[in-house]
Order: sequence, then structure tokens, then C-alpha cells
Amino acid sequence: MKTLSYLTAGLCALAAGSAATAQDYTEAPAFGSITLEAGFIPDPQVRTLTAGGSIRAETRFSSCRGSIANAPDFSVYYTAGSGFPLIFSVDSDSDTTLVINGPDTSWYCDDDGAAEPLNPLVRFDNPQSGRYDVWVGTYSSGAGVPATLFISEIGEHTRAGQGLGGYAVRSGVDISLPARYGNVDLYGGYLPDPHQISVMAGGSISANSAISSGDYCNGYITAEPTLQLNYSGSSDLHIYTSGSADTTLAINDPNGNWRCNDDADGTDAGISFPPGTSGIYDIYVGTYSQGSQGTTLRISEIALGHGPSGK
Repeated sequence: MKTLSYLTAGLCALAAGSAATAQDYTEAPAFGSITLEAGFIPDPQVRTLTAGGSIRAETRFSSCRGSIANAPDFSVYYTAGSGFPLIFSVDSDSDTTLVINGPDTSWYCDDDGAAEPLNPLVRFDNPQSGRYDVWVGTYSSGAGVPATLFISEIGEHTRAGQGLGGYAVRSGVDISLPARYGNVDLYGGYLPDPHQISVMAGGSISANSAISSGDYCNGYITAEPTLQLNYSGSSDLHIYTSGSADTTLAINDPNGNWRCNDDADGTDAGISFPPGTSGIYDIYVGTYSQGSQGTTLRISEIALGHGPSGK
């Protein structure tokens, strides 16, 4: 029976002193490398590899478990962006473990991820830019175990299901997670109107399956909100998208009610709220079909569709 449970990167970092006896991250990764920037698509990035090795991880790091190789299995060169976590997860028919050396030269380990009992997961809520060297180990000794490594900004993935690229996300919608594009405070009469922000719409989660709403929630969204809005005005409030992407909106309003819309103006989505609906809005910008696309999120007290371009 395994004893380690899911750990976020902030909790499972090992002491820097362990690096003296660490794996050799200077060796070339056995299964290659990739360069990614925050907001990367497709999400997840996927690499099939062979897990395990001859080195017992716990002899190098007391908090780690499993058998790993000397050279990294995979390396990720990552450029961070505001509001995006970086999540490493593994799916395999065997019991696997994860060991990661981060850009800060600290070591991070996990045995059992949060959503799938035998699959490991390491989540960096505030990832640094730089190189992440990844070892996929086996809980039992030995090597030669097929495994799939996922690199994502959305959640934990598995090989089966209908998520992006044919992979399923194990997490559901969670409005308590940090919003991908942060928090915005708007007061009544704010200028300029509309307030707008460029976002990447879409995700791996079926909105209709994840959200209980009187509206049919078309499209695919992320587990975390795209944007959290704190509105303190007393006017009508209009939240909508503007762009060429076929977008959807799912919004948890200050009263805890979910509202959804697909096509308010062509392929743009939009939802209007009556006067006096002030408080926290958790806004999810999705896409009608699976995948990620760029669009502009707009928030106005004037009208649905109001904007500099007249759209």
C-alpha cells in the first residue's frame, strides 16, 4: 500500500541540499524535450515513454518513492504567463511515480495524484520560467513500463475519454480555483466602457456535463474560471465575446446561479444581468467545439455587443 498522496509543488519541494545526490539532469532526456509558452495549444501536450529505472528514488530523496532512471525522461522549457498553472500528470496501466527538477533547482515528487489513485501528479500553481526535467518512475522496481506523460495548464489527463486530442480531464469545474486571467474590480460608471481583455477560449470539460443550469450549456471550458469579476455598480451588466471564434459563455453570478449562452450575436456569446446584480462573477469563456481559440471578452454597462468596432 502506498503512503504518499497528491501534493502541489509548493508542498513537496525537497531541500536544496538533496541536489548533491540528485539524478543527473545534465544528461540528455531519453524521450526528448519541448518548448512551451503559457497558453500553449494543444493542451495537453503528450509524450509516450518508458517508465522506471534501476535507481530507488527514496535513496536520493527521502520523500520520494519508486524506481527511476539516471537521465531525465523528458524536459520542458517553459515560459510562464500570468494566471496559468503548469500541471504534470502520468497515466499508465502500472503504478507510476513522478520526480521533477524545476527551474529553481528544487526537486518535486508525487506518488498518487488527486483524481486517479495510481497516477502521479505535480502541479505548479505559480510556475517559473525555465527548464523542468521530468523522471517517470515505477512504484515497484524495474523498468520497461509503458506510460503517458501529460503537460497541461488545465488539469489531470488520462488516455481514455473525449478531452482535447482524445484525452479526458479528470477534474470538474471549480470556481474556487484562481482565474486564468486574474481578477478585475469594476465600479459603476467605469471607463472605458466596455472593459475588455484578450483571452484564449476553450478547454477540455463539457460545460453541459459540469454545470447545472436552467440554460443548456454548450461548449468546452476549463476547470478554473477564465476571469473573476467583482462588480459594485447598480446598472445593467452585459458580458460578451467579440471575435471570429465560435465561443460560449458560462457564468456563475453573485447569487450563485449559473447562466449560459452560445450564440447571442452570430458566433459570439453574450449574457445580460439586471440592475443591482453586484458582486462576484466567475466567467468561463469556452468554445463550441473542442480546442482553444483566441477571442476578446468584453464587459459593458451600456449594451450587449457594445464596442469600439460597433460590434
